[in-house]
Amino acid sequence: MAETPQTRSQYRNVQNAKKRTGKKQIQKAQKGKKNILKWCFFVALFLAFFGIAFGTVAFYSYAKNAPKLTDSKLRDPVSSKLLDKNGNVFAEVGTERREYISYKDIPKTLEDAILSTEDARFYEHDGLDPIRLGGAVVANFKNGFGNQGASTLSQQIIKLSYLDYKNKTLSRKAQEAWLSLQLEQKYSKHDIIEIYINKVYMSDRVHGMETAAEHYFGKSLKELSLPQIALIAGMPQSPNNYNPYEHPDLAKKRRDIVLTNMYTNGKITKEALNEAQSKSIKDGLRSQKQREEKTYKYDAYVTEVLKEIPKEYDVYREGLTIQTALDQDAQKYTEKMLNSNEIVAFSDNKMQTGIVLTDTKNGRIQAIGGARNQDVTRGYNYATQLKRQVGSTMKPISDYGPAIEYLNWSTAHVLSDAPYTYSSGQKINNWDFNYQGDISLRQALYNSRNVPALKTLQSVGLNNAKDFTNRLGFDYKDFHESYAIGANPSSPLQMAGAYAAFGNKGIYNKPHAITKIILSDDTEIDTEPESRVAMKESTAYMITDVLKDVIRRGTGAAAAVSGIPVAGKTGTTNFDEKAASMYNYPKGAARDAWFAGYSTNYTIAVWTGYDSLKNYLSSPEQKISQRMFSKLMAHVSEGKNTADFKQPSNVVSVPILIGSHPIAQAAAGTPSSMISNELFIAGTTPGRSASDSSSDNNANNNDTKEQEQQKKEELEKQKEAEKKRREEEAKQNEPPASPTGVSANYNATTKQINVSWSSVRDATSYEVIANGQKITVTSTSTSLSGGNPGDTITISVVAIKNNNRSPVSSTTVTIPQENANEQENTNRDATSREQ
Repeated sequence: MAETPQTRSQYRNVQNAKKRTGKKQIQKAQKGKKNILKWCFFVALFLAFFGIAFGTVAFYSYAKNAPKLTDSKLRDPVSSKLLDKNGNVFAEVGTERREYISYKDIPKTLEDAILSTEDARFYEHDGLDPIRLGGAVVANFKNGFGNQGASTLSQQIIKLSYLDYKNKTLSRKAQEAWLSLQLEQKYSKHDIIEIYINKVYMSDRVHGMETAAEHYFGKSLKELSLPQIALIAGMPQSPNNYNPYEHPDLAKKRRDIVLTNMYTNGKITKEALNEAQSKSIKDGLRSQKQREEKTYKYDAYVTEVLKEIPKEYDVYREGLTIQTALDQDAQKYTEKMLNSNEIVAFSDNKMQTGIVLTDTKNGRIQAIGGARNQDVTRGYNYATQLKRQVGSTMKPISDYGPAIEYLNWSTAHVLSDAPYTYSSGQKINNWDFNYQGDISLRQALYNSRNVPALKTLQSVGLNNAKDFTNRLGFDYKDFHESYAIGANPSSPLQMAGAYAAFGNKGIYNKPHAITKIILSDDTEIDTEPESRVAMKESTAYMITDVLKDVIRRGTGAAAAVSGIPVAGKTGTTNFDEKAASMYNYPKGAARDAWFAGYSTNYTIAVWTGYDSLKNYLSSPEQKISQRMFSKLMAHVSEGKNTADFKQPSNVVSVPILIGSHPIAQAAAGTPSSMISNELFIAGTTPGRSASDSSSDNNANNNDTKEQEQQKKEELEKQKEAEKKRREEEAKQNEPPASPTGVSANYNATTKQINVSWSSVRDATSYEVIANGQKITVTSTSTSLSGGNPGDTITISVVAIKNNNRSPVSSTTVTIPQENANEQENTNRDATSREQ
């Protein structure tokens, strides 16, 4: 049924009622929102108050444990002490190179450069700068990382002086903020700038910007140009990375950032910015020669210590006590040997050498000789940085050691020394271009034969050889047949580590100078590498026994040490064909000469050679590395008990008939000259004696008279080769012939006496004596000064070979009288000088 129609008045009443109801609902909802906002406000206010209170309490609890500000701590970084093996300090790192500068002498340009980059609002804050923190984020985002730091200058000083800057905890941040505020209260702004400029590290062992100005540019700060000032100001953020000698590109980028910041802050004009940024980073830098200065004490050793310090410790700031294995007596002796001719005679001042002395049992480095006649600090270290081919010193490592280890070869194992090639088809030669036929492993190694070495490596396999070698401190990814004769590069440090394992019953210790580090809070950090088994004890002993023969009757006779059981190996390398054709070296010339050897107490590895391809080592000069080993080993072993190497129980010594093939034990009554005592792993000794073998062969008609005759001939050849080697060695030790053709003339223009003579075969140098002068030269002529008009000068020349001197050859020359006019002028000049 249809609804009853409403009147107009009824309709209006209904609508008004709806409006009143809706309005009440809206008012009620608005009132509810106001209540919620009020509650949120009070909760936020409470949380803010609570947060401030909690932060204040936390800040106070952290800050109260902050260290006390002291002037000595702020103004000087704590140096680190280096101790020798007896606990005596031999060097301090961190305070040795510092020229202090007062604020009044600091150039305004340097202050502007530092503040523009490190703390632009320095004069407006009290140690903390929240605005700078936000600005740093924006600047680094817009202009690149490193454009601007977040810490104020005061915060940086606190971090450098007191706190562990690697620690990112709230405690450290709170203490840094508290101490920064205290710093600003206790010191003036000028004092803070002065502390910062004198404190910062500037690479190359340099502390402070005044010292850096002298080190890099040879000037004081006030004499530097704008781009030079900018480089100095920008270095503290990462000193070693911004070192202009080591990283010129990074240094220039950092310098240009500093200059841009100076322009942005209104400290320099646009023209000055463009001109400064256009300058080369090398502009004004001192050359290597100009930077030469007094060498640090034991510089080569200190350099190795600094290299070994773990990156998490800052030796220049953290006040470390570094215990090393340095033997100061051995180090002094080593440096004297390298830098004079008193212990070992060097041919000339150009010859270089590197030598390392370690403890055989634990790998601790006792001494390092890094270079000869080196005056520059932290110069090239031939003992640790060298990468030159090692020659035959590699043979025990890559060839014969693995053969005994993996194949159970004996020292009597027979190898054929005959014409041969690499797998590529390239011919391999022996050092004397001759062949010795069938010889034992022992003879092949002590006479340093190349062909048997290659054949041994091929028998072992490249992978086995690589594994064995890498266990001795090498890290080869690939291994090549040429490594059989030492075509691989190495250093004396690395070779000393490898050879020490042979003398340490097969146990390898990485050579190291640092034994422990003591932090400023007395925490001790053990840094010594762990020992590891590199080979069987039997392998180490058998190689050692053969290497003794290298010195007793092989190529290393000059390395012998009286009364000390030592073992070792020689090594020489040749020039490549390009160099040989360019410089036409004489027969027997070598580029490198090595010797690595050891006793049960010490291991020494030596390299000798030249930097330039123009120079070469003659046959006598190739013995210098052996003599260096002998002299240093004798010195450090004096007064100490040196035990012989102990034979393991599983190694058996068997008298073998020389030349027998198959290998046979010497029968009773065999002459001693026909017997060689060889080493075998137990269970692998030959089962029959020479007499049994002979009977069987006769019975089976396998050993004909022709074969017996061939063996005798081979044996005679071996004896003849040995005789020839000894004759050559004796010949080398003979004194050289007296120089002939000695002549001299006086040059009136230069007022010098020119002397010349004929070359003496095998002479390494010549000593010329005249008018009280004595000089040593390697050429066959020289010039001398001295003498007066009318004097007759006697000139004597002596040839020197392998420390042996020839008879004297002499001549005379008379200095002519000056004419009257010349004499008058001379007298007038002399009178003028006297006045």
